[in-house]
Amino acid sequence: MNSLDMKFPGYMVYCVVIACLGSFSNGWVIGSANVPGEVTHACANGAAHVANSAFPDCLPMNDALWGFAVASFCVGGLFGGLFGGHIQTKFGRKKTIIFNNIGWIIGAILIGASVSPAMFIIGRICCGISCGLGSLSTPTYVGEVSTVKGRGTMGTCNQFAIVIGILLASVIGLPLAAVPLWRINYAIVAIPAIAQFFLMAGCVESPRYLISQNRIEEARANLQKLRAGADIEQEFFEQVEGILGSCAARALTGSNGEDDKIDVKENETKLEEGVVTEERDDAARAPMNMIQIFIDPLIRKIAVTVLLLHVIQQFIGMNAVMYYSTTIFNMSFDADMSKYMAIVTTVVNFVSTIVSLILIDRMGRRPLLLIAEAGACIFSVLLIIGYVYQIGALLIVSVFGYVVSFAIGVGPIPWMITSEMSPVYASSAVGAVATAMNWAANFLIGQCFPIIFAAIQGYSFAIFAAIAAMAFVFTWFRVPETKNRSIESIVKSFES
Repeated sequence: MNSLDMKFPGYMVYCVVIACLGSFSNGWVIGSANVPGEVTHACANGAAHVANSAFPDCLPMNDALWGFAVASFCVGGLFGGLFGGHIQTKFGRKKTIIFNNIGWIIGAILIGASVSPAMFIIGRICCGISCGLGSLSTPTYVGEVSTVKGRGTMGTCNQFAIVIGILLASVIGLPLAAVPLWRINYAIVAIPAIAQFFLMAGCVESPRYLISQNRIEEARANLQKLRAGADIEQEFFEQVEGILGSCAARALTGSNGEDDKIDVKENETKLEEGVVTEERDDAARAPMNMIQIFIDPLIRKIAVTVLLLHVIQQFIGMNAVMYYSTTIFNMSFDADMSKYMAIVTTVVNFVSTIVSLILIDRMGRRPLLLIAEAGACIFSVLLIIGYVYQIGALLIVSVFGYVVSFAIGVGPIPWMITSEMSPVYASSAVGAVATAMNWAANFLIGQCFPIIFAAIQGYSFAIFAAIAAMAFVFTWFRVPETKNRSIESIVKSFES
């Protein structure tokens, strides 16, 4: 069987699931402050040591400082994403994912043992650094090890794991929203981090990364293992061609990617001795840095498209809805019921992501993205109407509809499409810039939305409606379909 016709080989799925444990940790960090937030910074006994002689009952903070403490992990995410490209290029995708867990473990310890707001914030920043680096390395690894026909579903697993993390953090946060149990809620993130640290050792390095490092034999062996013994010659040829060039691909794999009788070691020797060096074309490229991707005309097209998709993901307003869903529901329910409704919102997010998981390789990325952006625009307008006319039922429907719209497209696709559209020699730099931009926009929304909301109330969602409308137009004209296409063929489409 040709590996290009495969969808979900067992070992490949295992590697993707283990890699996405980091995405679960990311989601846990995002959701861990939602339910126990009040008891964390405004409990009855304040900084007194009533429940435990070693630790204060809570960490007294005013609303402004607490808002920064919650959002501070985005600052860590910005730096983690910004420097992540260099890290995963130098050390590889697998090692980056393994050692990235150290930030979550250190952050969990610092927050769980916090005796001051400063210690809590530093812990959140440590967790954020791992969130940022993981946001880059996990989608890159998943995209590079997945089959062409299964890459959409596998790519959605990244967002799916984040949503599961948010959901479980909110549900488990209910019984832990008390003194001193709130500390456990933040420290739980160390469990999946430790698990991934050890389990990831059983996964292989990305074949595409190994090819970029001229570790051809190891790349071939890893791809063969990922494809469960299928015929990999054509797929391997395309990967080598896209990274090292057509001449190198013919020398190493055969003229058309299907002849498996060529002695790979012999041809590697020829390359090293310069026998075929003169035939190598300009497709063999050294890894690009974050400046070079905006100088190269081809990569600039890809980078701008990817960057705008990430900016849209944040500025379309989903995090504003998720971060402040409790406040939104307070218009229709009492404070306790609002907390439960916020959890229901995460359940809707979870179910909608499953729908995306099922549809992404059937409908394609572009149609789901267009549906999501149109839905976000419509439900933003309905949110405004619900606020202005105090229509509780419309408000609830609008929030849920907004969450569904985001989860089926705008949430998972930008992370997935970053690795799908970027050639290996530019993927780390493009991914680093996109990830840093995503986390910076995330922090900006978290800090600015309360101010905007306080000033203009429900009309603030008009901003998100306008952004969603512009996003629809951008996607219609500028975003290509990547379904069932190799990374190399997608890159070639930008040359025209």
